[in-house]
Amino acid sequence: MKKIFLYITVFISGMTALAVEMTASRLLGNVYGTSNLVWASIIGLILIYLTLGYWLGGKLADKHPHYKYFYKILMWASLGVGLVPMVARIFLRLTGNLLTGFNIPLLIGAFVTVLVLFVFPITLLGMASPFALKLALKDTGVAGRVGGLISAISTLGSFIGTFLPVLILVPLIGTYRTFLFFSSLLMLIATIGYLIYVDLKSWLRFSWMPLILIVLWIFGSTGTDKVADEMIYETESSYNYIQVLEQNNYRFLALNGGMGIHSMYHPTQLYYYGPWSQVLVAPFFNEASHPLDSIERIAIVGLAAGTTARQAETVFDDILIDGFEIDPAIVEVGKDYFGMDLDNLNVIVQDGRVGLRNSAGNYDIISLDAYRPPYIPWHLATVEFFSIVENQLSEDGVVVINIGRSPSNRELLNDLSTTIHTIFPTIFVMDVPGSLNSILFATKQAGSWENFVLNYDIISNQDVHPLLREAMRVTIENRQEMPPVTRIYTDDLSPIEWVTNRMVVDIILSGDLDFLE
Repeated sequence: MKKIFLYITVFISGMTALAVEMTASRLLGNVYGTSNLVWASIIGLILIYLTLGYWLGGKLADKHPHYKYFYKILMWASLGVGLVPMVARIFLRLTGNLLTGFNIPLLIGAFVTVLVLFVFPITLLGMASPFALKLALKDTGVAGRVGGLISAISTLGSFIGTFLPVLILVPLIGTYRTFLFFSSLLMLIATIGYLIYVDLKSWLRFSWMPLILIVLWIFGSTGTDKVADEMIYETESSYNYIQVLEQNNYRFLALNGGMGIHSMYHPTQLYYYGPWSQVLVAPFFNEASHPLDSIERIAIVGLAAGTTARQAETVFDDILIDGFEIDPAIVEVGKDYFGMDLDNLNVIVQDGRVGLRNSAGNYDIISLDAYRPPYIPWHLATVEFFSIVENQLSEDGVVVINIGRSPSNRELLNDLSTTIHTIFPTIFVMDVPGSLNSILFATKQAGSWENFVLNYDIISNQDVHPLLREAMRVTIENRQEMPPVTRIYTDDLSPIEWVTNRMVVDIILSGDLDFLE
């Protein structure tokens, strides 16, 4: 029975180690995002901490091969896991405020500090497996079998720890309480193990540890982490940290730290001087006199809270809209705070590529608004994906894409233009004024700026919604030359992380954060 509980302890410690790693990505992602650089920092440093723990655990086990030391280590590890998010919270709140002024030295310092906070609990968790091996091994003739069993049990626990926080706990109880859940579970196991293998009197010297966790459950995880005073709602999902901000009757959807505005809403205004309304002008690169009633279906990949959908419903009568959004929590926020209760909007909670491929197609407009540097889904930027897009367009359909850039770096725009041009015959680009967003239009049939200007002249003399006329005027006034030919992205080779990382460096050096809007 004692050996069985030792194996249970190994399972829980392995589960906790990976759960902490996965939950750490959410803890940091709320402010720093989920780029490959953030993930590499988390995974790399945690592996270093585990390596240190394996070495120290084996060394300590040889010197003190007693259950008392083994369960002491896990109790301290448990306490460390519970304290990490509470201490990190201070730095993350500071960091959220630094993002406004983009104070780079302090920003990096806070990031490093938070990562260093994990060295204590993760190193202690890494000590568990080699220490358990020493305790379980009574006969050197079965060392391989016992070592393999302990490694298998720990790895199985790690497998559970990979999915449990992401799929269940974080969306259900939040990031901070997820840390406390695993901390408390490990503390419970360590306490039971201490009582089984040692004694109650000795454990009483450490009874203050679970009391601290109880206090943290009651007081430490209450409240919010809002940085902006204008925030009226926040929540966490399996995909995002979601905030709704409100100022002067305008509502803004911010994701993962509030750095970017993904949707806007006002009860009486529809024009927001952003990229959303430019989607409406996409069909007018086709032959002049393009009638409004011929625009019947639109797909929006990256629906967010439905800003483009509301504008499209207003401008085009009886249009049918398929909105693809991977995060169901964002859909609920859109309905509750952004007026996304449109009768003609069919919300599809699914990855954009999968959903678009499986849709009925025949769209007159396909809007791609899922590119938020530096977090661009590479599988939505390849030749293979744009082949799906082209196949799902109507005969004279147009795809319109919102693309970020920097003041001196248009590399992403150029690469995407080159990639798309392998599928579509004509490409058109305009820069959204007052921002670092560019809108790329690609027509299934050969279009032209001449067609667009003629259509604008016709529209200007018709009884259409002023939002459309204004969006067309802005498009004409901010038209750009055809981007140069660069590289083509494929499902096999898409170095989009390199491009976006260079773009972020340019943004930092320029001090202009408009690309995030």
